[in-house]
Amino acid sequence: MIEGQPFFQLDWVLDHLDTLAQRIGEHLLVTVIAVVVGFVISFALALLVRRYPRLYPPILAVSGVLYAIPSIALFVLFIPITGLSLLTAEIALVSYTLVILVRNIVTGLRGVPAEVIEAARGMGYTDGQRLWRIELPIALPIIVAGVRIATVTTIGLVTIATLIGMGGLGYLVVNIGVRQRFPTATITGVVIVVLLSTIVDVGLQAFQRRLTPWAKAREA
Repeated sequence: MIEGQPFFQLDWVLDHLDTLAQRIGEHLLVTVIAVVVGFVISFALALLVRRYPRLYPPILAVSGVLYAIPSIALFVLFIPITGLSLLTAEIALVSYTLVILVRNIVTGLRGVPAEVIEAARGMGYTDGQRLWRIELPIALPIIVAGVRIATVTTIGLVTIATLIGMGGLGYLVVNIGVRQRFPTATITGVVIVVLLSTIVDVGLQAFQRRLTPWAKAREA
């Protein structure tokens, strides 16, 4: 920060709207990739647990260990293998989503009442039909809740990924704000991250309500 300049410069923000839009786009892209890939892997693991319940403790233990590793350490761990690349960032970010998504998907599926499953079997539903038509719709609120948590968490973690050259809003916070001692960039980046997290969380909550109108009717 240059002496004599105000702590926050609104003019700088207005003059760099294109740059901010670019950084927001980068941030969201990395987040979406991580959450989508994490969900696909977690869903496959949850189906595996559904068929073989004994696998749940070791799967949960491994995903828990990955979640406990500090983000910077996890990034550094993969750099010798995949370099300073998007793949390195995504491997780490996906790893952090697993413990949240696997647990919520499994919990949601296990929360389906046994009598509902027995009724579906009695009606001649196959295992696959029961999963897609009965179990998943009932488990959907818990599953979407997990997606919300994983997404908001990932939005925050993507900020740290700028340390390995991923850009995004972390570029404003670290490269411009901290390294160049320009508080305006840091404040702007942090505020946008918080706003993005809030908007995405509210949006996913609305999406959940739209997909499960029966849950809202039951609460009423």
